[in-house]
Amino acid sequence: MSDNTAGILFIASLVVALVLTHKPLGDHMYRVYSGVRHSAVERVVYRLLGVRPEAEQKWGVYARSLLAFSVMSLLFLYGLQRLQDKLFLSLGFPPVTGHLAWNTAVSFVTNTNWQAYSGESTMGHLVQMAGLAVQNFVSAAVGMAVAIALVRGFARKKSETIGNFWVDLVRGTLRILLPIAFAGAIVLIAGGVVQNFSAPHTVTTLTGGVQHITGGPVASQEAIKELGTNGGGFYNTNSAHPFENATSWTNWVEIFLILLIPFALPRTFGRMVGQLRQGYAIVSVMAILALAGVVLTNVFELSGDATVPQAVGAAMEGKDVRFGVSNSATFAAATTLTSTGAVNSFHDSYTPLGGMMTMFNMMLGEVAPGGVGAGLYGMLVLAVITVFVAGLMVGRTPEYVGKKIGAREIKLASMYFLVTPVLVLVGTAVAMGNRAGLAAMLNTGPHGLSEILYAFTSASNNNGSAFAGVTVNTPWYDVALGLCMIFGRFLPIIFVLALAGSLAGQAPVPESAGTLPTHRPQFVGMVVGVTVIVVALTFLPALALGPLAEGIH
Repeated sequence: MSDNTAGILFIASLVVALVLTHKPLGDHMYRVYSGVRHSAVERVVYRLLGVRPEAEQKWGVYARSLLAFSVMSLLFLYGLQRLQDKLFLSLGFPPVTGHLAWNTAVSFVTNTNWQAYSGESTMGHLVQMAGLAVQNFVSAAVGMAVAIALVRGFARKKSETIGNFWVDLVRGTLRILLPIAFAGAIVLIAGGVVQNFSAPHTVTTLTGGVQHITGGPVASQEAIKELGTNGGGFYNTNSAHPFENATSWTNWVEIFLILLIPFALPRTFGRMVGQLRQGYAIVSVMAILALAGVVLTNVFELSGDATVPQAVGAAMEGKDVRFGVSNSATFAAATTLTSTGAVNSFHDSYTPLGGMMTMFNMMLGEVAPGGVGAGLYGMLVLAVITVFVAGLMVGRTPEYVGKKIGAREIKLASMYFLVTPVLVLVGTAVAMGNRAGLAAMLNTGPHGLSEILYAFTSASNNNGSAFAGVTVNTPWYDVALGLCMIFGRFLPIIFVLALAGSLAGQAPVPESAGTLPTHRPQFVGMVVGVTVIVVALTFLPALALGPLAEGIH
């Protein structure tokens, strides 16, 4: 079977699996977030947190609760790393340096999981489990909570509240993420992924050298790393390491876990607003953009647009022979279309246009289907912008799901989408314009610019994957990228929650002859167009100086 045929079957089987799970998982999440009963375990957690689960919160209180939880998580994770040598299961590793501990704490709390270190030689088992893996769960649950809060804004009528952050956080963690991650870990263990608490094993290589091989609780972290669209690997080579991703079929499982919740959440949206067809429209936009991203990445990599790749028929540099070109390209597209950032190949070795696609996927705002929760609320904000633009163009009333889109709503939506481009472009410009930024570059010319552009795109979009070629474990990059992660995560969240509060306080607007139908193919095409055009107008000059210039060189 040719690589092309195998790649098509690989992608087709993923599509079928996601279609089959869309309804049951989407309905389950609807029941989780709409239910009024609390389990015994959840009540214990609420008592420990000192919160009243029955108390609803206004958007400002919801936002302050989220920010307070995130600050405490950041401080805890930072302290855990700094005290690593005094904890058990530290494997003898020293404390993590201050600037790296800051960068890592921010990275995992913001669901970015950018890693400027080698996990197997930096973090002990306790920090990996109690620090990084725990944040994989709760940071993903935070994103889901924000998405549900925005959906409540559309669904509620003349309401001052949008839910309770602590309830949404606990339910998302215990009822959705934990059970699926547990099952995923069992499957990965069966496929050969490591799960133990062993110290490093010293082995002699075939050439007579000495190598220290670290085991650890890998499968449990790997499952939530993909399911929660986190991406932080136990090992430096991430999902290219056989202890994290053992075979081609575990590669399929990991991609499936990445896409599972983001593609099911639109069903939850449709159920909560009482219009399933609205959910179908949103998931259609996600599917069109995702399929285009996956196909184009595969085409550019399989075409091998360079002398050596053309001679051998494909671009295998930086890719594992276990997965081949197509499955590596599909993995790269899936992790950059979401906020996962996991890698099973070396993106820096991709063809210029293939590498550009991984950047472009992130520049879309990671809405196809995006991160867990973040993809849905990003896509709903895009739908709001599309409705407004359509109203200006054809004289339609700017309404979406029965809510009027006025000046306040469109200002919040616009500020949401201005945050990331500002961080990416300003960050890249500052890095290229100072000695500390330039000193870390291993390449010059268009490819060197692409590496810097990729780093700030990844950090600002809370993706976490790396193009490589830049030494980012320096005080300057750890601080700069850490700031991009914080602002790129929490400023959009604040705007989304403010939008949710504004929508929830409105009375529903009945449909009229002037209402734009937002469930038809026409609207789906408009949202796709607005998404691509916004990205093209914003980032095309930067892409032209980097991967496009390299591709036509």
